[in-house]
Amino acid sequence: MEISLDAIDRQILAEMQENARITNVDLAKRLDMAPSAVLERVKKLEQKKVITHYTTGIDPGAVEQKLLAFIFVKATDGLGSNQTGETLAKMPEVQEVHHIAGEDCYLVKVRTADSASLMKLMRTGFSKIPNIQSTKTTIVLETIKEEQKLVIRQQ
Repeated sequence: MEISLDAIDRQILAEMQENARITNVDLAKRLDMAPSAVLERVKKLEQKKVITHYTTGIDPGAVEQKLLAFIFVKATDGLGSNQTGETLAKMPEVQEVHHIAGEDCYLVKVRTADSASLMKLMRTGFSKIPNIQSTKTTIVLETIKEEQKLVIRQQ
């Protein structure tokens, strides 16, 4: 389902992506619109599931989540099944699960405190999932850029 967004919707998204805590009044001032009109558009964007949630960026090191790893998972799920992916997604340490094309089935982003806690997750979490055939883990040494911002082009 394709959602049609006009220039004002795109401006709202760009402003809110930069600062999700922007007040409706400040947003309206930036767009040179009435606050009630902006609020109505934001509500519609939420209803259409264009705006899916609001989050706070947190330094992973501040909450003892210093180790970042990407794990390629090969699973024996049947074609069209996401059972393994859905099980992986339920683990709190798992930040992202992507069903991918190629030799492996899933790419999983994981954050843990250290290598010992990653090993524990692999032994007590991943190894308990019956459809997992194999894993390949890549540990990140340094993150140069990491963000969830999307490029919002004005039409």
